[in-house]
Amino acid sequence: MTTTPPGLRERKKQVTRNALREAALRLAVERGPDQVRVEDIAEAAGVSPRTYNNYFASREQAIVSAVTADREARIAAAVAARPAGVRLADAVTEAVVEQYTNTGEREHEALLLFTTRTALRDAFLDTTAGIEPPLTAVITERLGDAGARTARVLATSVAAAVRIALEDWLQPTGNVGAARSLGAGGLVVPSGSLPEHLRAALAPLAPALDAAERHTQP
Repeated sequence: MTTTPPGLRERKKQVTRNALREAALRLAVERGPDQVRVEDIAEAAGVSPRTYNNYFASREQAIVSAVTADREARIAAAVAARPAGVRLADAVTEAVVEQYTNTGEREHEALLLFTTRTALRDAFLDTTAGIEPPLTAVITERLGDAGARTARVLATSVAAAVRIALEDWLQPTGNVGAARSLGAGGLVVPSGSLPEHLRAALAPLAPALDAAERHTQP
């Protein structure tokens, strides 16, 4: 899969987006998410609040984006990098598990932050929708143009499965006292093994991925 290098305008926009992401996460860790305003993030990144609004719809989106940025593209790239002989279902599953679980200390610190506010959890879950466009392109390449619609259905299903796995993994707690102590945002708690949640959620899609692949074989 080949891509055209971004132009100067796009590179400048990416620099601004990255600056906003990093500022949002840093301030959230330093002050706590509830003490961070859009104006604070914009000032720390050296842009106006109006410019901020061109990139992110909320502070939660910016904070989460600092650790989830480009994950969707990395999943698609990992699928594309698998040898042609590797089963599509296996390629997709391993790419998703790899990109969601091979994280560093920074990502772990951010995840702990996400578990203190359901608003951050919800923003984190919303990022799974971004899996669909790049994964559609990769699956279409594998299936051929005739399978473009099937590729979109499969990629959308993968995104939905990942969201379900993450929802199961990050469960809101029923501890009312804990929720009140954290304000209206509540508390969420990681439950069980994330790789196991992801594999279990993706497993029902394997027959559909296999069937789509068989249709492309001579």
